[in-house]
Amino acid sequence: MKADNTTIWNEASKAGLLFGAVSVACLGLKELSALSGSAFLVQAAAIILWVVEFFGCILIMKNIMLRFRDKYEGVKMEDTYKLGRRAALLSGLILASAQAFIIMKMPAETMDEFVNQMMSTAQLLPTDRDAVDAALANLPVLTFIFQWLYCYLYGSVLASVMSRYIFLQKLFGGGFPPKEDDNNPEQQ
Repeated sequence: MKADNTTIWNEASKAGLLFGAVSVACLGLKELSALSGSAFLVQAAAIILWVVEFFGCILIMKNIMLRFRDKYEGVKMEDTYKLGRRAALLSGLILASAQAFIIMKMPAETMDEFVNQMMSTAQLLPTDRDAVDAALANLPVLTFIFQWLYCYLYGSVLASVMSRYIFLQKLFGGGFPPKEDDNNPEQQ
């Protein structure tokens, strides 16, 4: 079967769902660690889960692109790049939506505590509280936009690197078993 634009979108949607599920699972685990109340556990979980998510997405992207290249005929480097970029766009939409939803459902007491902590840490004046409160009103939308942009840019760069890597690997013979040819006298 040949890979066309529709096929790339279908495969990208499956990959985007997988990336989104992994990212939302890591986000959920981070939120669960926040419920413990231990600052150390929250920081440790955030770091560990970020590393798992970051490098996990790299391995998943590699496997998805390899499978895509091997499943369809005539797949070019541009096709795998399009697949990765579209998957990043869709998974970013899932993760950004989840983060915006969590922020919208955050209790008012938690937001006030966050603002008070930020005010004392940043050494802001009490008159700056109105500006901070105004920014918090837009926090779900800003989080959605910047998280979606981050996921898309990260995924696009990763897709660019991975698409080249898997085709260079094929070009130089790394990781692929040689094809058996019965007419080759060197093997006999």
